[in-house]
Parts: sequence; structure tokens; C-alpha cells
Amino acid sequence: MAGAGEDDAAPPPPSPDRQQPMEEAAAAAKRSRSENHHGLADGPSFRMEDLPAEVQPVIISLLPLKEAVRTSIVSRSWTTLWRFHCDLCFDVDSNTDDNSAHQVNGTGTNDQSTNRYNTKITRAKFMETVNSVIQRHSGIGINKFSISCDLHKEDSHHLDKWIRFAASSKAKIIDFHRKISDYRVEEAPHFPLEALDAQGSSFVQSLSLASVSIKPRSGICRFTILRRLVLSSVQIFGDFPGLLAKCSRLEDLEIKWCSGVDDLIVPHTLDKLQHLLIAGMDVQMVEFHATDLAHFEYKGRVTPIVLHGCLKLEKATIAFEASNVLPHAFNVIPSISPVKILIVRAFISKYGQSLELPLRPQGMFMHLRHMTCKIIVLARDVNDYNGVLQLAHWLDSAPRLETLDLHMSYLRSGAFVSAEVAGVEAPCMRRHDHLKTVFMSGFQCYKSQIELACCILGNASVLEQLTVEAIWGDDDYGRICEWAEVTSKRFGKVITVLDAPLNSE
Repeated sequence: MAGAGEDDAAPPPPSPDRQQPMEEAAAAAKRSRSENHHGLADGPSFRMEDLPAEVQPVIISLLPLKEAVRTSIVSRSWTTLWRFHCDLCFDVDSNTDDNSAHQVNGTGTNDQSTNRYNTKITRAKFMETVNSVIQRHSGIGINKFSISCDLHKEDSHHLDKWIRFAASSKAKIIDFHRKISDYRVEEAPHFPLEALDAQGSSFVQSLSLASVSIKPRSGICRFTILRRLVLSSVQIFGDFPGLLAKCSRLEDLEIKWCSGVDDLIVPHTLDKLQHLLIAGMDVQMVEFHATDLAHFEYKGRVTPIVLHGCLKLEKATIAFEASNVLPHAFNVIPSISPVKILIVRAFISKYGQSLELPLRPQGMFMHLRHMTCKIIVLARDVNDYNGVLQLAHWLDSAPRLETLDLHMSYLRSGAFVSAEVAGVEAPCMRRHDHLKTVFMSGFQCYKSQIELACCILGNASVLEQLTVEAIWGDDDYGRICEWAEVTSKRFGKVITVLDAPLNSE
């Protein structure tokens, strides 16, 4: 009976003529779900695999390396696409999971040994990640190879391996920036310049190094297509001028806070060099031959600078570290005379040794149109110190100047000068027939500031507007406006007073 009941309750099997339509309906439903999943229900479905094989890696390369690797789990056919990624950029802050270190820091502990331990684990994991990626990468079509991490001297063999891989892959851009919190010169890893000669000549077009050591050798390859070289906090051993001589197409050179070089004298002509930046270098002499140089920047100690054949120079930035060296900015580098834009930063101190102002021939900067001066004044009583007035003397060397931006900072406060000082005598200054716009920030109506402003107003025949920017409170702003009104009527020129910017103190 029970068996009979179960047979009665079971549904009858479908007939063969009904089974085929049901299978077709199920297949159609599956196709519809697939189309909806890809967002193409109203049109033909699209798959990455439908694209030409050479296009697929290009699309994957638009993703950051980390995301490109993750796409390998989407489809079996995508597993190897990331291995053709053209930009291999590794950053220790983004390529490693440093949860343990963050947890330690979050507890508020100051145990330095524990922090050093976690840093070591992070560095080891980072190196393992980089080694794994370059081992699996195809080594074809690399455009940029960049590494940013805290690497020690004992890890130099890893760096050597990475750079040899980049060189053999014909990478065009190579960047290595050593991230450090406590920099020690003796711990700087060695960057293998010789590894870039893996193919008999270097394919690198841009090389940027930070906090490493290099040792240029006479037998090193010619960097025939290197266009950009940036060295920051690099220990330089060996023949550095010889290295630059092999960079025949160098267009951009930046040397910042590097050691091991006593003189930056490069006897070879760098006829493609357009931008030269030297900052924080303890050198006795700077000398370059660069006939195509357009922009020169120097920041550091006062030192002789000679630039040969720089007739195309358009912009120069000079920032000396010592005090009372404003005359040097105009006098020590005659090679910058062709510039159209000049930026000068200098310290003026009442307590430092004063320098005599050498006579300069009129028209030294015949092509200069725009000058920016950033002056920091060190004085206890700024009203008794008129060091800023020497700028009037140096304006005479730029007879075709059209725009002057003067930014003044005072590190000692002094008595405020009232609007009655508007009648002070202006220092001697030649007539300017092209100066149209003058901007003065840090204006507090100090005596020397007023004298300089009156000097400019009285000698700039075509001046359209003088703009001064206050830096103190509302009361001082009102006094400056009062001075501007009186002085404007005296010279018949427009004087605009701007309130202090929000970030000024």
C-alpha cells in the first residue's frame, strides 16, 4: 500500500517532446542573466577577450599595478595580463599591509625597539613583494620603474637586482627614492649605475635618485638618450663631471643636498641642457657650459658661479643663505644678465657685516621684464634700519623692468610709523620709463618701506598702480590706508591697499 501511494504521488516524467523546449528556455535564461550581469541586456555582450591580444595589456596598464594584479582573479584568461603592465611603481606605504605596525602605534607605546622591529618586517615584506612581481613580469614594454622605500646598505643586492631587471626591460623612467626618518650617511645603499649598461647602452630617459650613493666610473656606458637627471641627498664618489659628459642629450639637471663634490665644474658642453637647479651644495665653485640653458636656479651659500654661453637664458632664481648678500645676487653672476624673469631671495641684517655696493653699469639686465624679490629683514628696531633701501640701487640695473614684486618679512617688531611720514625724502634712483606694476607685501609703514615706495612712485613715469599688502590688524590697516591716500595725492598715482591674507601672522 505504501509503495502504491508513493507511486501515485510522484509526478509523471516529462515527455521527450516537452523536454527539448525546457532546455532551450533554460539556456536562454542563462544568456539573459549573463547579459544583465555585464550591463548589456539591450545590446550584444562585450568581453575583454573579444579585444585583440595586444590591446588587452594596454587597458590593464591604465590601472595602478596593485589593482592590475587583482584583476587576475576575475577570469582565467586575465591571469597573465598584469605581467605586461608598463608602469611598475612600488611604494612601501601602499604595497605592504602594515597592520601590525599601525596597531602598535595605536596603543600609544613609545617602545623604539618594537617600532624598529615592525619597520624591519615591513621592509622585508616589501622586498619580497617587489622580487615576486619582477620574477613573474614579462619584462617587456616597461615605461616606468619606480621604487620608494626604506632600504639599508645591507639590502643593496636587492636594489642591484631590481635595477638590472629595469635595465634589461629597457625602462625609460627609473626612480628610486629612499624613504627615511633618521638619515645616516653610512647606511645609504649603493645605486648600481653600471647596471644600466646591461644592453651595451642605456635606454633610460629619466633618472631620479634620493638618499643613495653612486660611484661613476670611467668605463660606464654613455647615457645617450638621458634627458632628465635628479639627484637628491646623494653621496657622489668618483668622476661626476665625467658622468655628465656622457649625458649628451641632458635637458633637465637637478642636484640637491648632495655630498662628495667639492667643485661643480663641468668642462664639457651640455648643449641640450635647458634647466639647471643647484640647491644646498657645499661647493667652492660652479661652472657649466650650457648654450641652450633657459632656466637657472641656485639656492645655497655664496660661491662663484660661471655659466658659459647662456645667451638663451630667460629665467633665473637666486637664493643665498648668508645675510647681507643682496648685492651678490645682482653682481656675482654676470652670466644671468640675459634673463627676462629674475627671482631673488636674500637676508638683510643690521647685525651682520655690511657689504659695499659696487657700481654697476646701467643696462646690466637689459632684457629683464619681471623681477621678484623676497627679502627677510633681521633688526631689533626696523625703523632705524634702512637696509631694504639698497634695492633702489639695484633697480637701476634693469632699465626696462615692467613688473616688480617685493615680498618683505621682518623677524623683529618695531614702532609703527604714522601717516605723517609720507613726506620723507626718497633715496636717489634713476628714472624708469617701463615700470608699470609694483606689488609690495609685508607692508607696515616702516620708514624704509615708505622711502622705497616714494622712490618708486617718484621715478616710475608710466606706473599704473602700486599695490601694498598689510599684515597686521584692522587698526594698522586703517593707518596704511591713510598713508596711501596722502601719498597717492602727492604723486598722482593709484595706490591700492590689500588686507592681510588669512594665513599671515
